[in-house]
Amino acid sequence: MSEPKFSPTTKTGTDRVVFVVSAVVAAAFLGWGVIGTSSLGSVSTAVLGWVIRNTGWAFLTAATGFVIFALWLAFSKYGRIPLGQDGEKPEFRTISWVAMMFSAGMGIGLMFYGVAEPLAHFVKPPPGSVEGGSDAAIDVAMATSLFHWAIHPWSIYAVVGLAIAYGTFRRGRRQLISAAFAPLFGDRVSEKPLGRLIDVLAIFATLFGSAASLGLGALQIGSGLKAGGFVRENPGVGVLIGIIAVLTVAFVASAVSGVAKGIQWLSNINMVLATVLAVFVFVVGPTILILNLIPAAVGDYFRDMGEMISRSAGTGGNAMETWLSGWTIFYWAWWISWTPFVGMFIARISRGRTIKQFVKGVILVPSVVSLVWFAIMGGTAISVQREGTDLAGAANPESQLFGVLGQFPFAAVAGVVVMVLVAIFFVSGADAASLVMGTLSQRGAGEPHRRLVVFWGVATGGVAAVMLLVGGGGATALTGLQNLTIIAAAPFAVVMVVACVALVKDLRSDPLVSDQRPDRALEPDDVL
Repeated sequence: MSEPKFSPTTKTGTDRVVFVVSAVVAAAFLGWGVIGTSSLGSVSTAVLGWVIRNTGWAFLTAATGFVIFALWLAFSKYGRIPLGQDGEKPEFRTISWVAMMFSAGMGIGLMFYGVAEPLAHFVKPPPGSVEGGSDAAIDVAMATSLFHWAIHPWSIYAVVGLAIAYGTFRRGRRQLISAAFAPLFGDRVSEKPLGRLIDVLAIFATLFGSAASLGLGALQIGSGLKAGGFVRENPGVGVLIGIIAVLTVAFVASAVSGVAKGIQWLSNINMVLATVLAVFVFVVGPTILILNLIPAAVGDYFRDMGEMISRSAGTGGNAMETWLSGWTIFYWAWWISWTPFVGMFIARISRGRTIKQFVKGVILVPSVVSLVWFAIMGGTAISVQREGTDLAGAANPESQLFGVLGQFPFAAVAGVVVMVLVAIFFVSGADAASLVMGTLSQRGAGEPHRRLVVFWGVATGGVAAVMLLVGGGGATALTGLQNLTIIAAAPFAVVMVVACVALVKDLRSDPLVSDQRPDRALEPDDVL
């Protein structure tokens, strides 16, 4: 295949339309949040409720459709197509590749929900399933947690990542989400109003999604400071904003250092620290229960898959609608809101791998890690709850992990490790988000100008800080921000479906498929 006409390292100028519109819209929402806090909260809550009520079925259907689509691509004749030129080798080592995509994709989320979600489903299972607190509730809790954190979310990420990586590294298009639609709307779609609108929405979703994550990370670190005795009371707004400021400086510094130096280094450190923490809890916690949970969770997950993907308000009534809006539909919308950022970043680090390698690495490896993590953290929390310590009764879910660690030796040291992990997970994720927003602002440049990266990094910290100020601190301060993130990113469900159609059309004309070259077909691609 011929050399690409556009290289992701090519220096390009800033797209003033995309950058200015994105910055102005973000500033407008911030201004609204400062001047009309209550109106912003009420409007976003009402709109989010409408979206979940009227389009929840679409989120449920689309998420499962993306799983089927990604797996079909991997194991079809298209699986051997490389995300690059023929014979090109992967840019990053496999271990670093997995660490980076995992840190960017949901590292901080696993820290926040690794204990909280299994515990919540154990105490209060989905409506109509089993009795809360029972042995059967453990099975339901683990299967439901994996449903929300394993194959489905990573398939959502994989669809966008594949479309961008193939178009950029194989077809030589710009590294933009809008460029993935070139097979349908022409190679110059990124320069048209439709393409620019797509890229503006991608920046907007990335900015607010990253800010919400930063706020959650600040809350968990603040809870860790209290649990470790560093502060006497729950940290106030001033302390939380101080945490945000420190994290913002850290991830901006990491972002301007580049992917190879910053994100790769931080992600490798976090993989080691997360492994140490998991091994520690596994050893001092209910080891036998955890070992039993791993195979049981896999069996329950696949056994209950049909039921989990078919849950709907139509068959479960108001109780099921309320549960779905707080869990499954919320998660699918949340993951879709992160696809512009995570999909682009995964594409950026996946050059040289085949489609089959990409899908196997992006979907299966993080799913296995999620299984082990939830078995260790969630299983331990359930064990502690059953022994009489009411972890589920904690006012804030971010404190439940520290409540678990408080039951074992070296709780203070483990708590510090958790805070470091949360900080680095966010730094690596926001680092990637800043680079992606810079790329979208600069017509797909793989190495955007540092001033753009710094601008979007500071903007991310500013959004999180302002929302905390507006809300007066606490988890409620981020509710409006999370709602806005989902609302702004909801159109990406449609965008992603169209992107799948465009990708298939692109793949059908790939020289490796149309020429049926056997030399490439015989290359082994069963390893990551």
